[in-house]
Amino acid sequence: MMKILKSLLLIIAAIAIVLIVVGLFLPQKAHVERSITVDAPRDAVFQQVNTFKDYNSWSPWYQRDPNAKYEFTGPESGVGAKMAWESDNSQVGNGSQEIVESDYPSHVKTKLLFGEDPNPGYAVFTLEEIDVQKTKLTWSFDADFGYNIMGRYFGVFMDDMLGPDYEKGLQSLKQKIEN
Repeated sequence: MMKILKSLLLIIAAIAIVLIVVGLFLPQKAHVERSITVDAPRDAVFQQVNTFKDYNSWSPWYQRDPNAKYEFTGPESGVGAKMAWESDNSQVGNGSQEIVESDYPSHVKTKLLFGEDPNPGYAVFTLEEIDVQKTKLTWSFDADFGYNIMGRYFGVFMDDMLGPDYEKGLQSLKQKIEN
């Protein structure tokens, strides 16, 4: 019995070492990006992404848990505008988002914190004028996991997990602005 237990512990230790070594070779950073063309002037699109005032009207996460609690602080728009949320839904969780860069009319960057994780992710909205009534809106997300092995494994699947939500959010935002 002792020999079996010892062998089992050696196998578990070997698997753990392999997972750690493999994790160190996984990408340290993750990037997700989606784009959509909105039939509206760039200013109208910018006004929507530069505030959290109407964020929940197009957010795919609000649709998952409309009962989540939200708190809005700071200015209504631009740098310093902040939204925090609490949800019992594991797909929404707890966190905060703050606008840290706002360059009218082409760029808005937000810092995101999720749960107890002290390492932020960054979401960026980039607006490109196609013509006076047409705007290309790109929504991207970047995370740097450093030496966090679990984060690196998570990062490998980030595009598959977050990409569909970004597509849904962009489509909802497009409909909101165009109607």
